[in-house]
Amino acid sequence: MPETIAAFLLPSLIQGLGAIGIPIATIAAISPALALGASYLLLGGVALLASSVFTPAKPDAPKPEDGKYNLKQSVPPLTYVLGRVKKGGDYVFLEETGGVAYHVTVLAAHHIQGFVVHFLHDESVGLGVGGYVTSPAHFDSQVAIGTRVGDDDSSAYDSIVAAFPGIWTDDHRGDGLATVAMIVRSVAAEDLQSVYPNGMPVHTAIIDGNDRIYDPRTDSYGYTDNLALHRLWHLTHPVGGKLTLDDIHLPDWIVAADVCDETVTNRSGGTEPRYQGGFWFRADNDPVAVGRIMDQAAELVLYETPEGKVGVHPGAMVLPDIRLTENDIISVNYDPNKRKGTTVLAVRGRYTDPEKGFNTADAAIYGVPYPTDDERTKTVGNQAVQRHNHCARIQKLAYIRANAPRVTVKAHYEPAKLVPYRRFVRVHVPPKMDEAIVEIIGQPKMSLRGLTMEFEGIVVPFDLYEFNAVTEEGIPGANVTPVEPEGVPQPEDFAVTIQTEDVGGGASAAFGEATFTLQSETFQYQVQWEPTAGGTAQSVTGDAGQISVRTNVLADGVQYKFRARTWSAGARSEWTDYQILTAVADPTPPGVVTGVSASGGAGQITFNWTAPNSVNYVGARLYWNTSNTMTGATLAATEYGAPNAADNRIITGISAGTRYGWIVAINGSGVAASPVATGALTVT
Repeated sequence: MPETIAAFLLPSLIQGLGAIGIPIATIAAISPALALGASYLLLGGVALLASSVFTPAKPDAPKPEDGKYNLKQSVPPLTYVLGRVKKGGDYVFLEETGGVAYHVTVLAAHHIQGFVVHFLHDESVGLGVGGYVTSPAHFDSQVAIGTRVGDDDSSAYDSIVAAFPGIWTDDHRGDGLATVAMIVRSVAAEDLQSVYPNGMPVHTAIIDGNDRIYDPRTDSYGYTDNLALHRLWHLTHPVGGKLTLDDIHLPDWIVAADVCDETVTNRSGGTEPRYQGGFWFRADNDPVAVGRIMDQAAELVLYETPEGKVGVHPGAMVLPDIRLTENDIISVNYDPNKRKGTTVLAVRGRYTDPEKGFNTADAAIYGVPYPTDDERTKTVGNQAVQRHNHCARIQKLAYIRANAPRVTVKAHYEPAKLVPYRRFVRVHVPPKMDEAIVEIIGQPKMSLRGLTMEFEGIVVPFDLYEFNAVTEEGIPGANVTPVEPEGVPQPEDFAVTIQTEDVGGGASAAFGEATFTLQSETFQYQVQWEPTAGGTAQSVTGDAGQISVRTNVLADGVQYKFRARTWSAGARSEWTDYQILTAVADPTPPGVVTGVSASGGAGQITFNWTAPNSVNYVGARLYWNTSNTMTGATLAATEYGAPNAADNRIITGISAGTRYGWIVAINGSGVAASPVATGALTVT
């Protein structure tokens, strides 16, 4: 911070620390550190203490699952997205008119690279022409999705302007905001559960976030998954460190960014970047907590350079250029850290897994196989980590550091004066510390009175960052394959037969009877029928668990097409294929005609017969042919009459020659009795 601000805050801060009971000696020890500036305050416990005492508590950064739903509140805090994430948005508009609901949500308060995949209730959807949802099919193009990536000069959604000209105009552009407009149309009540099985759709999306991240390596701005560059952006943004690039020691950040982009080998033999990931947070989240997420994920340690700029130690082993020997050291306090209460046997890991829908997942445990009788475990979790190998490497580092020997070194100032600007130093004090690599933790303390430098650290191996994925990464739990909703199944073994029933007076009527194989006691089956020649479609639905459903009375002799579908909890299946049947009210043929004869004349035949004494007799069909066979015979006419009555009919237009005739009795449904031949006759 500027010297004038530090001079103003320092006395007040010291007075405040004394007021809460911190000893004067301790205050004197930390005063030089306080004077170093805000960037250094963020590194140690002093900063956390000062923050908790003098500033209101701020929420931690959101977990991945916090973005599963859209937020509805008056003025939500702005959201910032770094890298690739899956999240919902904050509502800025929700209205309905004409049975159509219009939603507008803000997913990021800045320009983004773009939208990767859209989800409705965690179902990934495909968009067609006009942004209409074409898959999954059950949405039936009733939902449309539009997007804006947050251009500085954006544009309003035309559909919303047209629907609500009084409250949403062309001036509602949402400049600089990445937004989604979702239009949801109402459907018929019987289709509601089928089209919207989970109710009103909830939109989320996988997005590639901020694409205006500065990269000092190329002196350009763009999208990146590099965690060091995310941290640099955060330091220079108003929601983070509020610094400028002039306050940053860029050469350090170039090295850190290169380390993040290095490739490592994972357990499957493939390669992936060393420290890359993504997460999102809100403007009101604690900037210290947000920064800590990126620092942990990329193994970064921030420090203040001698010039007062913010530098960074990368997440890699740097050969120590400071070597302290017995002549340089005043005292060493060495703690082997072998106590049962402080050592750790296994480290659990939690990370954001894109293959699990960008939800938090458990990594393979590092250390002693778990469970055991001794449950000395530690958990490290980081929502910016999005690869299992990345999480496993962080777990190994946590394991090593938790069990590493602790040292406190007090050295003469001159050989140790650069210690505050290093992450690793070499200490040679045999036999316990023979060329030991010490990773500095906390803020080194300089004493002007004794010209000494005191620091704490842990003894780490030289190969601290080495990682053999084949033997050390472990195998994470299998991904749970989400069960794709199949909807309501079609009826099984759907079949229709024509049945008859007595309607009184010796008459009968036809109806269709549909049968099914029982699939569930809760299913209801709907049967629909209509004449094949065209007409009104009718339907009937059976009770739950009923496997036989009958239609209404059908018109006798009419051909119908039948189909069925299943209903369950208000949702329906697709229709089955049609089955074609003809309605027959009386399937019993009448008796045969008697007294049959026929005679020929000039271009005509005279048929004579006596109707059978059958109550269901309604008439006779008259056939003729040029040969003595019914095959290919011509139906000349149908003569209706009463049972047991003598009848005749003259058929004209017959060609000359020897001809043969047949008379067939029929009932009211057209069901025929056996034909009776007239014998040969001559037509002149």
